[in-house]
Amino acid sequence: MAVVEIVSFGYLHAAPPVAHLTIDLRHHFRDPHVSPELRYMTADDEPVRTAVLNTPGITDLVEATATAVTAFASGPSAGTVTIADGCAGGRHRAPTFARALAERLSAAGHSVSVSHRDMAKAVVQR
Repeated sequence: MAVVEIVSFGYLHAAPPVAHLTIDLRHHFRDPHVSPELRYMTADDEPVRTAVLNTPGITDLVEATATAVTAFASGPSAGTVTIADGCAGGRHRAPTFARALAERLSAAGHSVSVSHRDMAKAVVQR
């Protein structure tokens, strides 16, 4: 099984972290930021996680990314597989996706660490 590092981030804060695979959640998945009741919440809050995980396609992307991790891990060069996933501000979609992916990979026996580069930063006003 692989050692996997997952980093969630916000594109509006800085460039994506270096990774083997970078998932851009900005354009295909609705942003909870547009809902005033969710805007100042984060992925630590259940309403945000529910909104993100109920978005069509997100669980399919978690599964596809888990498959990609397995492919990277089965390659001839051993080592940590780094996955970066980003949304606009890094507070809603990206950390929720990162946690869902971590749960999926951990259940498959991978050793997983998760960090949220931008989740604790202030809401980006846009």
